[in-house]
Amino acid sequence: MSGGGRGTAVVVGAGVGGLATAIGLRRAGWTVRVLERRTAPERYGTAFAIHPTAQAALDRLGLGEALRARAVPYRGARIRRPDGTVLAALPLERVERRAGRPELLISRPYLLDALLAELEALGGVDIEYGSPRGGPGGGADADLLVGADGINSTVRTTHFGSRSGVRALGTVAWIGIADFETGVYGETWGDGRFFGLTPVEPGRSNWYAAVPEATTAEEVRAAFADWHDPVPRVLADTDPAGWIRYEMRHLHPALPAFVAGGRIALVGDAAHAMTPNLGQGACTALLDAEALTRAVAARGGPGGLPAALRAYDAERRRSAQRVALASRTLHRFVTGRRPALRDALTGLLPG
Repeated sequence: MSGGGRGTAVVVGAGVGGLATAIGLRRAGWTVRVLERRTAPERYGTAFAIHPTAQAALDRLGLGEALRARAVPYRGARIRRPDGTVLAALPLERVERRAGRPELLISRPYLLDALLAELEALGGVDIEYGSPRGGPGGGADADLLVGADGINSTVRTTHFGSRSGVRALGTVAWIGIADFETGVYGETWGDGRFFGLTPVEPGRSNWYAAVPEATTAEEVRAAFADWHDPVPRVLADTDPAGWIRYEMRHLHPALPAFVAGGRIALVGDAAHAMTPNLGQGACTALLDAEALTRAVAARGGPGGLPAALRAYDAERRRSAQRVALASRTLHRFVTGRRPALRDALTGLLPG
């Protein structure tokens, strides 16, 4: 460990949260190593929703312009029944009025590219692909160890115990990219299933679906065959070879702290993995990274770490866990088996 001045940090995980943390620490003058289990950056494409609060965090990290260069605004989204009847509007216009800027959507590879380009421009950060993800002894020689290694975080289980662990929700989700703009955005809620559409970049649309009983692309298409346009068309015109299938999971119960030992912190899914229903996974990871690195920078070198980590935990833990709880609650509401009651309650929202 370093004896004074700016410190050394090991960040485990080279996803959005890990790379943003490395950028913030490097801007604060720290020497940073990033360890990533994968042998290369992930290139699969899906849309990240970036709320204005997360946009502001990216501005503070020096990445706002890079985000806006490739992102598209998200407006005019609605909640619908399978027959196309509009139940309510998503509150995107209210968010934009209050924040003075719209929610943005960006392709995951573009955001990762922007983060990697910023790290290269800053210099002084080594990213070690194909490295262990921080088991016992990982980062032992660094002043600060940051676990940004996702829902299956080794840093979390090694240093925080196993009481809080991965829980499956029993819902299978599918995501993909359609090579045309649908012009119809938002979510459609059916009996135990839902389908979402968002813009992602000019000429393309992002889609996602949850179907509890479907295990193949054919079954997914059949589950939505009689839903309103363009849902069947999107599924018919996208190659299943490019679809991504995953089981919805979350972290439960909530961690009592995001920090440990005065030198270890968790960010992103390692700290509070949530269901994707609110589209806040990337946002919370970015907010974590910016808050952690701001707290570290404000308190100088390694001697200030205990106070910095306490400040980070106080700022982010309850906020992130509230978002995770809200997302899980929305998942239960959307996938409920009483659609008539759900639609009636949804219809009370502003249209």
